[in-house]
Amino acid sequence: MAQESVDLSCDYQFWMQKLSVWDQASTLGTQQDTCVHLARFQEFLRKMYEALKEMDSNTIFERFPTIDQLLAKACWNPFILAYDESQKILIWCLCCLINKEPQNSRQSKLNSWVQGVLSHILSALRFDKEVALFTQGLGYAPIDYYPGLLKNMVLSLASELRENHLNGFNTQRRKKISLPMSAVVCLWLRHLPSLEKAMLHLFEKLISSERNCLRRIECFIKDSSLPQAACHPAIFRVVDEMFRCALLETDGAPEIIATIQVFMQCFLEALEKENKQLRFALKTYFPYTSPSLAMVLLQDPQDVPRGCWLQTLKHISELLREAVEDQTHGSRGGPLESWFLFIHFGGWAEMVAEQLLRSAAEPPAALLWLLAFYYSPHDGRQQRAQTMVQVKAVLGHLLAMSRSSSLSARDLQTAAGQDTETDPRAPAQQLIRHLLLNFVLWAPGGHTIARDVITLMAHTAEITHEIIGFLDQTLYRWDRLGIESPRSGKLARELLKELRTQV
Repeated sequence: MAQESVDLSCDYQFWMQKLSVWDQASTLGTQQDTCVHLARFQEFLRKMYEALKEMDSNTIFERFPTIDQLLAKACWNPFILAYDESQKILIWCLCCLINKEPQNSRQSKLNSWVQGVLSHILSALRFDKEVALFTQGLGYAPIDYYPGLLKNMVLSLASELRENHLNGFNTQRRKKISLPMSAVVCLWLRHLPSLEKAMLHLFEKLISSERNCLRRIECFIKDSSLPQAACHPAIFRVVDEMFRCALLETDGAPEIIATIQVFMQCFLEALEKENKQLRFALKTYFPYTSPSLAMVLLQDPQDVPRGCWLQTLKHISELLREAVEDQTHGSRGGPLESWFLFIHFGGWAEMVAEQLLRSAAEPPAALLWLLAFYYSPHDGRQQRAQTMVQVKAVLGHLLAMSRSSSLSARDLQTAAGQDTETDPRAPAQQLIRHLLLNFVLWAPGGHTIARDVITLMAHTAEITHEIIGFLDQTLYRWDRLGIESPRSGKLARELLKELRTQV
């Protein structure tokens, strides 16, 4: 108990100093510092309340002579007060200072002061004059805040009533009251739980929706307002970290990778729409990678001449390989950090296999390395080299068979080594399956055996879902880049439709 008392006194001095610094809440640095430390400060307030409730008012001021100053600084900080949990604990602490039967004028004045502060807390988020402190803290003057808020409320309610009238008060289709994007960004910057809740809501929608449908995922992501808000690096970093956690929890599930790639595309579109030039340095969005690598990846393949795609992929491979395998100049995050960056850019990541199959020349070692790294970032240098040899051999067989006048699905599977007893879940096997799928979509004779090839490959429900995901993602990318041929696109759509009816 004595140790707890000492700890609380030390914490008290620390937070008193912090609150004094936070008084300058108009600067970006203090605002960010408040958000970073808010959870710890709330825990301190809980401990403080547990101590205060065991004392009378006189004992409290003997033990903590400046407790009224500490609570006042907290109560007048709009970023602390914006969080419901902070308001609740502050009210509890203030109530401990009240004398139920004041014996002198000092105690009466203290009671009046506490009542005033409680009144401030309870009114700070209501529509009265005290709201000015909070709205100004968020960067809005009341004269701008009220008209905008009322206009949004009226328009939203009018739309809701009109829709209810047309749909027989169908509550499942009611609209929410909307906020301007600038207000949403301010909220998410200063109230982390609301941003986390928005991300969790997006994950819930993704989980409950149809698997492997990127168009629907794109709609969900855009409706969430997260790509637009992520133009601010602080929000981008939080969102990206939650995607990283989802990726690790699912052991690199293809659906999560595809979702990250769609989000990144929506984010880049929002960034381009907001400003033609980056307002923030690339390092603030991707702190663990070299700016040169980020700059290359950020190029949209649509903006690069098709004849230069192969050269760009080679350059990406060289930069990634240096970051992954060169221990002297490697990135701080190591191979997984480089891989996590690479998978964001599906336009480049999913293009490698196509480029290898559509080129009659010797497969470039840089692209073989990039393909092996993309599918299995955990591998060491020696294991990745073995995968490159295996992939090169498969590519040789496929290119030889593309010149054959008669193709069979069984021969194709044998040439790719898919008829052996290897684990189909192994990354190298997934890589080879995707090479085969690319082959039947692009090779002149591949269309005639495409269904037979898929029948031989899809011997489990999980592989069937994998093939559906591959076809859906390929069509989504072709549509964006405008690179599909009419025959290949028609075949891919037919296969996708047929497979979806089977699961």
